[in-house]
Amino acid sequence: MIIPENEGIIGSNSNRKTRENMKVITISRDYGAGGHSIGTKVAETLGIEFYDRDIIKETALEMGMDPGMLEADEERITKGDSFLRAITPISFDYKDSIFNYERNIIVKIASEGPCVILGRCAGDILQKEGIDCLNVYLYADQVHCAKRVGELLGTQDLNVIAKEMKKRNAARNSYFTYYTGKHLADARNWHMVLDTGILGYETCVKLICDAALA
Repeated sequence: MIIPENEGIIGSNSNRKTRENMKVITISRDYGAGGHSIGTKVAETLGIEFYDRDIIKETALEMGMDPGMLEADEERITKGDSFLRAITPISFDYKDSIFNYERNIIVKIASEGPCVILGRCAGDILQKEGIDCLNVYLYADQVHCAKRVGELLGTQDLNVIAKEMKKRNAARNSYFTYYTGKHLADARNWHMVLDTGILGYETCVKLICDAALA
């Protein structure tokens, strides 16, 4: 089903929820699964805000940092980070500070009304705060993800693509586990788990919008 431009799902059925009592939508994703594209379209269809790099900009502003430097460090915990934390007594460091600033910003924007938030453990954060949300996880097979990552990187070198996918996904998985104590790919952590490669972006957008309005 193709969703018409500028015609949100909100007004299609008077029995459905209005913007005021719609759920906040959080989207976590594998690298290359289309999380940003799908999240943007969901927000556009529902007539609500989409937050991704805006969170970085706000965090950088509050921390007095350059957004570019912050983007290189946020939402990533490497194996080296995990090892160092295990052997040192330091419990509050630079990356913990970034996470705490972002957590406060996520709670603030979610409290202001329905929106779509990409990544950053947003679903877990909001559930702990008692904020009603729809938590979605997007994934796809290696072929679909590699095609998208190649477009993002501007290369067709499969070795480069595979290396970047492995690095990004490992960092995201470690980050999610470190700050939630859960595993990113565990379906029990999500209300919806969608294969964007099989379903396609348009179908995923429709399913997410329908669930947010249910």
